[in-house]
Order: sequence, then structure tokens, then C-alpha cells
Amino acid sequence: MNITPTRAAVSAALLALAGCSGDDGAAETAVTRGERVYKNVCLACHAADPSQDGTLGPAIAGSSRELIEARVVHGSYPEGYTPKRNSQVMPKLPHLANSIDDLAAYLNQ
Repeated sequence: MNITPTRAAVSAALLALAGCSGDDGAAETAVTRGERVYKNVCLACHAADPSQDGTLGPAIAGSSRELIEARVVHGSYPEGYTPKRNSQVMPKLPHLANSIDDLAAYLNQ
């Protein structure tokens, strides 16, 4: 069988991709996934350190999963919850619904 340089390059690339797991071999945890979401989305308004107040959003470290889901997905507060700030600045982010458990893990580590 005649192997052309192009075929060899494609084969090498496919073998390399097959061996890539996307990380350093350690399984990604809920905390690391939550940290990634926080840094890519929440950091725009909340502080880099979630235990500190941000420019627009309050400190949110230790927030309950119920509060995180209500604020992020529904743009509301859980019944009986008293907000830290009396504002309606935070938009709904329903595309993050599948990341609520990860955010809760990161904010409660």
C-alpha cells in the first residue's frame, strides 16, 4: 500500500486526537467545571474572589444551590429569601441551567 504524505499526516493527526482527553489525565471535577463557568460568565459582574463584592454583583461564595438556580436560571429569588442588594440588574442566564450543580460546588468549596 502506498502511503502519501497527506495520508500519513491525516493518520498522525487522527491518532493524536484519539489520545487527547482534553486535560492532564485527571478527571475534571464539578468544582473545576464550576470555576470555569464562574470565570467565563459570572466574573463580568462578581469579583474574581466570590467571597468579595464585585463591581455590580455581591459576594456569592456559600450561596445555596436553590439561590443559584433561582438567580441564574429564573432571574428570581427563592421564596422567603432577602436579597443582599435591592436591584434587578442580573439577567436570566437559562443557558447555564446544566451548570448549576457545578457552580454550587465551586461556590461552596
